[in-house]
Amino acid sequence: MRLPLLAACMSFSLALTGCASIRVTEAHFLKPDAPGTIQAERYAADGITELSVVRPDGAVLNGVLLGQPGARTTILYYGGNMFHLDQHAQALLPVLAACGTNVAVFDYRGYGRSSGKPTVAHMQDDALAMFDAVDARFPGRVIVHGQSLGSFMAAHVAASRRVLATVLETTATSAAELVEAQVPWYAAPFLTIEMDPSLRQVDNRAAAARFQAATLVIAAGRDKMTPPKLGKKVFEAIARPDKQLLMLEDAGHNDALRATGAQGAYCRFLQAV
Repeated sequence: MRLPLLAACMSFSLALTGCASIRVTEAHFLKPDAPGTIQAERYAADGITELSVVRPDGAVLNGVLLGQPGARTTILYYGGNMFHLDQHAQALLPVLAACGTNVAVFDYRGYGRSSGKPTVAHMQDDALAMFDAVDARFPGRVIVHGQSLGSFMAAHVAASRRVLATVLETTATSAAELVEAQVPWYAAPFLTIEMDPSLRQVDNRAAAARFQAATLVIAAGRDKMTPPKLGKKVFEAIARPDKQLLMLEDAGHNDALRATGAQGAYCRFLQAV
C-alpha cells in the first residue's frame, strides 16, 4: 500500500523549505488501470469457475471461484493495493486453498477484469456485493480475508454482514494513521496532513468493534507499509473473546502467509470455525 505523495516530504530539508502541508486524496490510495492497459494472460486452472457481479451503475466485477471437493467453507479474498487477479492468482490461490477451503477472488472495479471507476464509497459497496454473491452460493459459510488495502474492505463487510469468520492481514487502523505512520519522525513536526473526508471516515477500529464472528489479525514484524503496531490496535478494538493475533516477526508486508509457521496457524484458525 504505497503512498507516493510522501516521497517529496521524506527529507528534513524539504520539510523546512515548503513541504509544510500535504493533501491526501483518494487518488493517492486508488490506482486503477489506465485505459488500454494490456492485462496479463487470463488465469485459468482446474476447478476454476468464473464469477461476475453487475453493479447498479453498470460496472461489472469479475472474479474466479476455486472449488475444492468436500470443502466446508469458502474464503472471499480482498487483495491489496494494485492487486490483479490474472497477475497474482497463480501464486495466491494455492496458499489460500492449502487449508482445504474454496477460494473466491475478484478484481476491484477499474482493475484487471473489472470495469468502472473506483472510489472509496464504490469499493465499500462493491465489497458487500461480492460477499452477497458468494454467500448466496455458500450461505453462512463464507470467511472474509483482506490484505493491506483489502483489510479495510473485509472489515467493512464483517461489520455489516454475518460472516463466518474474518482474517485481517497486514492491516491498519485508519487512512489517517496509515499516512502518519509513513512520515519520518524528523519531518512530522513540520508537516500538516489534510485528508479527504471520504478517507477520514475509514476506520478499522470502529468496524472491528462491530464484528460478530471469530477474527484472526495477522501482523508482520518487518512491515514498513502497515506497521504491526497498527494491526495490534485493530486487534485490541475487537470486542470478542474469539479473536487471535498472529505476530510474524520475520515477515514483510506482502509475504506474511509464506512466513515460517504462518500456514499452520492460518489453517488451524480456518478449521476451528
